[in-house]
Amino acid sequence: MKKIRISPVHFIPLSFVAAIVLGTLLLMIPAATAPGNSTDLLTALFTATTSVCVTGLVVVDTYAHWSLLGQIIMLLLVQIGGLGVVAVASMIMILGKRKFSLGDRILLENSLNVEKNTGLLAFLKRVFKSVFITEGIGAVLYAVKFVPLLGPAKGIWASVFQSVSAFCNAGMDVIGPDSMIIFNDSPYLMILTMILITLGGLGFVVWFDVAEVIRNSIRHRFSPRVMISRLSEHSKLVLVVSAVLVVSGAAVVFFAEYSNPDTMGSMTLPDKIMNSFFQSVTFRTAGFASVPQDGLTEETCFTGFVLMFIGGSPVGTAGGVKTVTAVLFLFNALSYMQGKDETTVFRRRVTEEMMRKASAIVFVSMSAVFIMISLLMAGGGIALTDAAYEIVSALSTVGLSRNLTSHLDTYGRIIVIVSMYLGRIGPISMAVFFSSDRRTNNMIRHSEGEFYVG
Repeated sequence: MKKIRISPVHFIPLSFVAAIVLGTLLLMIPAATAPGNSTDLLTALFTATTSVCVTGLVVVDTYAHWSLLGQIIMLLLVQIGGLGVVAVASMIMILGKRKFSLGDRILLENSLNVEKNTGLLAFLKRVFKSVFITEGIGAVLYAVKFVPLLGPAKGIWASVFQSVSAFCNAGMDVIGPDSMIIFNDSPYLMILTMILITLGGLGFVVWFDVAEVIRNSIRHRFSPRVMISRLSEHSKLVLVVSAVLVVSGAAVVFFAEYSNPDTMGSMTLPDKIMNSFFQSVTFRTAGFASVPQDGLTEETCFTGFVLMFIGGSPVGTAGGVKTVTAVLFLFNALSYMQGKDETTVFRRRVTEEMMRKASAIVFVSMSAVFIMISLLMAGGGIALTDAAYEIVSALSTVGLSRNLTSHLDTYGRIIVIVSMYLGRIGPISMAVFFSSDRRTNNMIRHSEGEFYVG
């Protein structure tokens, strides 16, 4: 019998399907549902998908519908989805002291979207160690506020759930139906949540690069200027772009919502500033809401579309097309308009293959946005802004909604489920696909044709 070989291009998306199916079956267990509630197949499928895809859109209240077992299942799915199914399976193999074949290493490399000829398993171990330490610290810091508010047992559980959810950019919680709205006047909780969201969205490559540079700078007493210069071009780009997006997004939200009675109109000036930054950060695939999303102005919603579409940074827990992808796509166009024959970032040339990859990811992602919005609106009765907000949020695994998710019919829920899945595996699969070696298909060189554009 011929052995079936599945390439990483297909295996990675299928691994998420397997996790979603398993999660659905587990959530269908009666004990996973709180007493007095019942869970149908579509609700279980939607919840498993939003957990594995670390999106955060929910059709039932997490804190009320699911029992403790159900919430534990959801949290495990969020952790697996945030780190990646293949990465988690690989870590289990490491703990079980199983040997990695060349195929296993290639699959892991493609799953993490990194190019490491050596030290791949050490990198994976470092990622898991860093993640659990960060989430643990986050849980302890949340407990300072949640334990006095909710009691020891529920407070500790809410702290753990909130920390993992924030770091994995899932946006779900077990406190109540209003997300972070009830805490929008608490600088401690708001800032802590923003820090965890940001750390998860920066990417592990940036983490380790910054940590190494700081260690060397302390050891050799480098000046801040020298320290910054020693960062890799990737880390510099991620940090600069992330800061620009957060600050500019916060500025738009601040002025657009300043006098809006449905969101921040009645807040004090410090709270308006803090909530503006929180909204900007949560747009970057986090999904927590500190103000009612259905009360946002059109200007804020449009800004949200842009920030959600871009998302976080590569090799992290965030979704979207990623900051580096968006910038390379933009710089490619600017280079052409300026008459340059190459694209450079921090005086480093970007390869043509990388530019093609970025263009392909942006094009396919934008196509998916338009198609899924059209399909959702085809069901009727949904305004364009609400439909666009829901779909961009789902495809970018953000989890924000203008109070639409729980009111979707079966058709609408299926569209959102597909969108969440495509959003979670899309950038990964496309990156793997376009980085694969396909030179054997390009041996023939055709003569140049004459075309006119523009």
